[in-house]
Amino acid sequence: MGAAGDMLTAALYELLPDKQCFLEKMNNLGLPGVSVAAERLEKCGIVGTHMKVTVNGEEEPAEEAEHHIAAGHVHLPDIGTLLDSLAVPDRVRANAKAVYKLIADAESEVHGQPVNEIHFHEVGAMDAIADVVGVCLLLEMIAPDEIFASPVHVGSGFVRCAHGLLPVPAPATALLLKGIPICGGQVQGELCTPTGAALLKHFVTRFGDRPVMSTDAIGVGLGKRDFEQANCLRAFLGKREGRREKITMLECNVDDMTGEDIGFATEMLFKAGAREVFTQPVGMKKSRPGVLITAICLPEKADELAAVMIKHTTTLGVRRQDLSRYVLKRKTETVETPYGPVRVKVSSGMGVERRKAEYDDLAAIAGRNDLSLQVVRKEIEAGR
Repeated sequence: MGAAGDMLTAALYELLPDKQCFLEKMNNLGLPGVSVAAERLEKCGIVGTHMKVTVNGEEEPAEEAEHHIAAGHVHLPDIGTLLDSLAVPDRVRANAKAVYKLIADAESEVHGQPVNEIHFHEVGAMDAIADVVGVCLLLEMIAPDEIFASPVHVGSGFVRCAHGLLPVPAPATALLLKGIPICGGQVQGELCTPTGAALLKHFVTRFGDRPVMSTDAIGVGLGKRDFEQANCLRAFLGKREGRREKITMLECNVDDMTGEDIGFATEMLFKAGAREVFTQPVGMKKSRPGVLITAICLPEKADELAAVMIKHTTTLGVRRQDLSRYVLKRKTETVETPYGPVRVKVSSGMGVERRKAEYDDLAAIAGRNDLSLQVVRKEIEAGR
């Protein structure tokens, strides 16, 4: 059901083991007149949390909450000054400013005005600032390694805002969601607000299918409006059991290229962004021995790689297959050894963890010290 600042805040809030700590931090930030409380609500039989934000004792009506029709004009420098005054960690402040910069850039493009002159009718109200800071603070407390999200449900129809009646998604929201998979559906109303879109755009690592993971906690954030289907946003916190990513495999068969030409084509494919390139001997028509050339790449690079394959081989066509693969989480660490620093590739997930010293570093050590790779590898592993 889309994404709004209060629903994101509520869903992430439910993931915390110490929920009271978050509420105390929010209510001691220094936001003028703002009070934050978590209340239990039920939508279509599902119980969850609604994050109630009051300003000077009043909560904004649900019909105005998404676009702050009654809000006064607030500019980006004003919001920056307010964020600078809050008692939050530096990274929370930086993330909140980055989210507002995304919104300001989108509003600037929509209205054709300089960024610093943009009036934040929709997202400049105190309760919206509380939503943005609340999400940034919650993610700092949860500290996830990665954040994934499903395609964004934006709703349909029209929404009334300070500028009048606008189509869903509102122009600024549509700009913020460029490059992000979205869907409409039959629900009448705005389901993804500018604030929600900016928060997703800033924090989400990847949009698409849910990764394979074991879930430790589930958060349910509820909106105030009622629809035929549950107006809720869910957040899952857990450990990834293996990353699945989409890849594309490109192939062609050739029987009239020299080994040198095939080697050059392989180099060009790697240079163009192929993840893997390999060859296999195959039997072709007229009983001719040939070579199968295969390149693995990300889907967005496939057209470019296909053109490179056609340019540097004698093939008349390239076969394409869109696949998915499971991959381990990878990172690189640097360890100190008697021979100096050595980079170590660490891969983990799906019940395994592997460590492997970087070949280039081992080769350099072996060359400097007149040793074999096996000796260098053994000594480094023994001293680890």
